[in-house]
Amino acid sequence: MTAAGPTLRVHAVEPRSRANGPGTRFVVWVQGCTLGCPGCFNPGTHDATAGRDVEVAELLAQLAASGAEGLTVSGGEPLEQAAGVLALLRGARAQGRSTLVFSGFALDELRARPLGPEIIAELDVLIDGRYVARERLGVGLRGSANQQVRLLTDRYAEADIAAVPEAEVRIGPDGAVVLSGVAPLPLRRR
Repeated sequence: MTAAGPTLRVHAVEPRSRANGPGTRFVVWVQGCTLGCPGCFNPGTHDATAGRDVEVAELLAQLAASGAEGLTVSGGEPLEQAAGVLALLRGARAQGRSTLVFSGFALDELRARPLGPEIIAELDVLIDGRYVARERLGVGLRGSANQQVRLLTDRYAEADIAAVPEAEVRIGPDGAVVLSGVAPLPLRRR
């Protein structure tokens, strides 16, 4: 009998997205977030007891089968499951995929968290900072103006980030509707 590998508590997976980073992305939304940013678009990802446990090896197999250019990890708060996220990022890199993480923690906070420096070292792109509803932006992968897009390698340029659609809608074969991106609902213009 072999020991199970690392797992992640997962809210949802989207095998091919264009609104969650450059190119086609395999997106994993982790379950659980203690930051509780008011106005968060994903409040259903906050309860750490919801969702389901998925082995990282299973997610990596799905990533390989997806044909996506890269992996995006969002949430919930990915750094609250650092060991599993690190294993997922390393596995994606081993497949030659690009890596992107959305985190509510600022870069300095990430560096101080357990496994934070190791996770940062595996990233091509980091979008960091808590969502601030009064600074709502919804463009360039930033939900609010205070958030930073950090290009940590030379794999992507600012133009690649600017070319990412603000939103996408996918209707699955079962009729389920998935809204995704940093502006998945029309913004009310004043």
